[in-house]
Amino acid sequence: MTYVKPLPELTHEDRPFWEAAREHRFILPRCRDCGHIWFPPYSSCQKCLSFDREWIEASGRGTVWGYTIMCQPYVPGYADEMPYNVVLVELEEGPLLYSNLVGVPDEEIRPDIPVEAFFDDVTDDFTLIRFRPRNRTGE
Repeated sequence: MTYVKPLPELTHEDRPFWEAAREHRFILPRCRDCGHIWFPPYSSCQKCLSFDREWIEASGRGTVWGYTIMCQPYVPGYADEMPYNVVLVELEEGPLLYSNLVGVPDEEIRPDIPVEAFFDDVTDDFTLIRFRPRNRTGE
């Protein structure tokens, strides 16, 4: 089966992030000058504008901050999956990240669900980071 949904186009700014995801590692950029952690992985820090960044291992844990349920096939590749969810996850490290939440019926999605990342190998060359519910006692 061919993956028909759009995939990100790698740039020099985000290539390390996507290469790490392919290795099933979740990394984020951190400013070496002020310590700020951000996403998406631009070349410079959003807080102090420094270009001196490093990559750190992320916990993969976060909380649903917001969500929407897509009911229109705006992107043809998603037509067979209607409706589908898009969640905004606040990572423990601070940044917000858009993804999908699996393992929860769309009608039960709400803010404050604790989640954890997992790696979805959608092609031989590309891995997406998605989220699933995290047991509150296992935090």
